[in-house]
Amino acid sequence: MAQINVNGSSHRVDVEPETPLLWVLRDVLGLTGTKYGCGIAACGACTVHVNGEPVRSCSTPVSKVEGKRVTTIEGLSRDSSHPLQKAWVAGQVPQCGYCQSGQIMQAAALLAKNPNPSRGEIVRHMNGNICRCGTYNRIIAAIQRAAREG
Repeated sequence: MAQINVNGSSHRVDVEPETPLLWVLRDVLGLTGTKYGCGIAACGACTVHVNGEPVRSCSTPVSKVEGKRVTTIEGLSRDSSHPLQKAWVAGQVPQCGYCQSGQIMQAAALLAKNPNPSRGEIVRHMNGNICRCGTYNRIIAAIQRAAREG
């Protein structure tokens, strides 16, 4: 049994301590915005925040998040009004969309620490979040837009 706080709500989940957070979020709590991409923390599709830091939920055991705040894409804003979400829509960023929740969560962590990053800082911070459709230029533009308008 684990006690976790996800998107501001406390949950008791009956899972093994080594169960990846990703599966607790998706299969136990029904928060399917966080995606499974690779299972080895190499692609970023499963990125969530733990105490404000981006982590790969596919390789983070649920036992590591007890007593911490987990935020998923569903918790970023209740009505898709987060500046990044609005910039993503305005810039028509997604092609297939599969990686986008992880991209947005990675970008949100950057903007929380650095509200006006340079293009180089954005590229460095987003490195490791893979988009198979190759929408990297639109992702960068959306982050820059969110920084300007956010």
